[in-house]
Amino acid sequence: MLYIYHFSTAFAFVYILRFFQQRFSSLFALRHVPGPKSSSWVWGEEKVLYYNTPGALYLDWHRTYGNVVKFTGAFGHQLLSVTDPHAISFILGEGAYQFPKPKGVRAWFRMLLGEGILWVEGKEAHEKQRRSVGPALSVQSARNLTPVFYENAAKMVSQWHKLFDAQHSDEIVIEITNWAGRFALDTVGRATLSYDFDCLRGQPHALAETLDGLTNHEKSLTSFYMKALFWLLPSILHLGKKGQMIRKTRKELGDLATDILKDAEAVSDPNSKTLMSLMLRADKATAAIRMDDEQVAAQMRTIISAGYEPVSATIAWLFFELSMSPEWQQAIREEVSTAGDPTFDELNNAYPLLDAFFLETLRLHPPVLENHHEAAETISIPLSEPVAGSGDLHLVVPKGTIISLPVNVIQKDKSTWGFDADDFRPERWLHRGTRTSRELLAFSVGPRGCLGRNFAAAEIKALTVTLLRHFAFSCPHEIEAFQSFVIRPRVKGEGSSSLPLTVRRTL
Repeated sequence: MLYIYHFSTAFAFVYILRFFQQRFSSLFALRHVPGPKSSSWVWGEEKVLYYNTPGALYLDWHRTYGNVVKFTGAFGHQLLSVTDPHAISFILGEGAYQFPKPKGVRAWFRMLLGEGILWVEGKEAHEKQRRSVGPALSVQSARNLTPVFYENAAKMVSQWHKLFDAQHSDEIVIEITNWAGRFALDTVGRATLSYDFDCLRGQPHALAETLDGLTNHEKSLTSFYMKALFWLLPSILHLGKKGQMIRKTRKELGDLATDILKDAEAVSDPNSKTLMSLMLRADKATAAIRMDDEQVAAQMRTIISAGYEPVSATIAWLFFELSMSPEWQQAIREEVSTAGDPTFDELNNAYPLLDAFFLETLRLHPPVLENHHEAAETISIPLSEPVAGSGDLHLVVPKGTIISLPVNVIQKDKSTWGFDADDFRPERWLHRGTRTSRELLAFSVGPRGCLGRNFAAAEIKALTVTLLRHFAFSCPHEIEAFQSFVIRPRVKGEGSSSLPLTVRRTL
């Protein structure tokens, strides 16, 4: 027992020594980088970031201090917020594997989803997983699965008509966030796994409630402690009620993934176009890098999670903006009132108003607010303009420094988007000569960019086309942004996400 005590004491001493050594090294190296004074010796800026409007402080900081801002996290550790275009291009492109996800973020993904493509780091390991998963999320795969998107959209329309009939009215209030989540979960299930979660029946659904309960809740002190400290102590994710919820979610997703994997291997349909079948075939074709069952299950958990929260949040924000823009809503309705369901290629190329509205929604409402990275080694980052007070077009970042790329700030940069960057103006996308979707970071870019971007875009557009052909939307409430795992809408002052829209039948 005495040996264990001495060992634990020595370990704690070494950990604390290394922490303060890294802290002072970082303070010295980044001393010239401007930023806000720490508002708390214990929590730094973590508390004001957590309880403020999502992204608001980043906007204020960057408009005050420039493209590179230093701020303080819990117990004095230094973080950088970067919006400099050359730095972003380097971090997400050429230097992508030198800036892995922070240890706390990787611990979250490993604990919740397993060692899948969101968790893996290192060029060789990541490319190995990408070769197995990539074909299943290709443009051709999204093209083949577009009919599934319409089938689920039609189910949703049918269920909504039942709500209208039950209330004997052609105008009712529908909670959009709830239905957006059901559509996203059913679609990712059918398209990726040949599995129908049957969420669109409108009845309570255990998996949807579990996924929602993990992140979609009013901000609590416990959640704040976990978010503030997991950068420094990733093991905190295992503690308390939140840790139990993470383990419960992983188990439910894991049990489901195991059952679906067994069914897929038993059927082994060579003509199946689902992502599961394509992934298994791609894995068999590369025998030297075969995934074991747990690795396949980790990819399945990852695909379900990624296809649920970001997609459902984007759907909700898109219909909120439609409800606030009746002229655009009617213009898009007229644009898509063609015979039959548009093909994948038509969704991408034949409807400029729909595309512009979708891209503007992603610009002002990116589902993931911050893209976090950690310097694997001390490294020099190129800059497009010097940090204030310095003439250098590079910044030396110490090993272990956490870097935040605030997507909302980048996508509201007035030097890129103009004086009206804070306004929702889809027409800015109609001038293709000066504006392309590559300027958006909502799906990230580079070798670690989202593989499912084409899948998600087609799914959301197919639902929008279908709903606008049947219904009109308006919003009687004041809506605010609410940060859970993603940025969701909610009625101002309420706890969890909510978007009750007034929906009117047009057919």
